[in-house]
Amino acid sequence: MFPELVEIFGLKISTYGVLVGLGLLLGYVVAIKLAKREGIPQDKAESVFIYAAIFGLIGSRIAFVLEHPEEVKSFIDIFALWKGGVSFFGGLIGGIVGALIAIKRNGLPLWKSADVAAPTLALAHSIGRLGCTAAGCCYGRPVPNAEDVSVGIHFMKDFPFFYIVFPKEAVAPYGIPLYPTQILEAAGNFLIFLILLLLFRRKHFDGEVFALYMLLYGAERFALEFYRGVTPPIPGIGLTWNQIVALLMIVGSVALFFLRRSQAKATELSES
Repeated sequence: MFPELVEIFGLKISTYGVLVGLGLLLGYVVAIKLAKREGIPQDKAESVFIYAAIFGLIGSRIAFVLEHPEEVKSFIDIFALWKGGVSFFGGLIGGIVGALIAIKRNGLPLWKSADVAAPTLALAHSIGRLGCTAAGCCYGRPVPNAEDVSVGIHFMKDFPFFYIVFPKEAVAPYGIPLYPTQILEAAGNFLIFLILLLLFRRKHFDGEVFALYMLLYGAERFALEFYRGVTPPIPGIGLTWNQIVALLMIVGSVALFFLRRSQAKATELSES
């Protein structure tokens, strides 16, 4: 809703960039605290976080440019992260690659590290989606029969009970009532973050928290894609490629849960 936060000596500071930075900062704080609980040294946890953040940002932008080539009007637009326009799944893949490199280099336990990463990612993603709301990227489909088209947030009777009309400066179409997919995803991700924190203290085996993250976010993203207006459905399937990835996350989460649980039980039996 507010693409530019402030202008200092002609330099425009984007709200999107500030919120993404805030998400990374809070994610870092959470990651260090959770890593300490798992017995992971702070310097090694920082290494994993930095690798994951850098590779994640690169992957998210590459995926967005490949998915939306119409948004790239000049060479500099390829790198214009400050304008918004990233792909979460591209960032997730990039982040996983970066994290795996750092985990291997530092000799860290894979699934303990994954459990630390899951709540961290959910929190950072939640705040980042507020940045998307500010920039107007990742916007929803037009809301049918909406009467008020003035800029702002407006309430309605049906789900999701409110919609957004973005200003001219935003990435989203101006003057069109749109589903508030960014805010819904931000709220959903924050709820996932809280759930994962609760499980983190009570988990039965390493990898359980990460498996639950994959399940919850996959289900959330699959449902929200029906209201998003950015990625068109695949012809003949009726689902977007994001929904295909979300379904793979759900299936993968179930497989990972049972695999890690069986491995944990086998370890307990061998040690008893």
